[in-house]
Amino acid sequence: MNTDMAAEDKTLVEILEEHNPIDLAKYINYVSAPQAGAIATFSGTTRDTFEGKVVVELRYEAYVPMAIRCIKSICSSARSSWNLHSIAVAHRLGPVPVGETSVFIAISSVHRADGLEACKFLIDELKASVPIWKKEVYANGEVWKENSEFLERRLDLGNDGSFSGERKSCCGAKVKVNHSE
Repeated sequence: MNTDMAAEDKTLVEILEEHNPIDLAKYINYVSAPQAGAIATFSGTTRDTFEGKVVVELRYEAYVPMAIRCIKSICSSARSSWNLHSIAVAHRLGPVPVGETSVFIAISSVHRADGLEACKFLIDELKASVPIWKKEVYANGEVWKENSEFLERRLDLGNDGSFSGERKSCCGAKVKVNHSE
């Protein structure tokens, strides 16, 4: 079996349809292995307030095929930077009430530093570049939210939205921006 196939076999990415809670134990069990000395996890949950407003729930929408492709690409990038055994990423769609998990990442590695650093990289890249959109529903209204990581990435492009040179998108395509247009 080639190395790419082995890495693919040790990566699980799931976008869960509405009203399907994330089974944390399923993903932790997926990445568990005798050779892994560490399992790092991140669980993103809906909090009850944001900037003084009472949050009722979050609602997520996604372009699922592209979201899965982008997350797999981010997993591949993580593997090229850290020595990882297995990766599992799950993200819910639809309403996610206060206290429930909307995104979960589990990573196993021989040493904790690799797993912890890769876990942070994965959630930051997911929030910055994967086509999953979040609406915050408050007791007195609702608003679509841009993740701070997405906004920072946009600022990296330049104040006018331009970027000089090539940049690799989350799905692996190179994007070239022409300033003369």
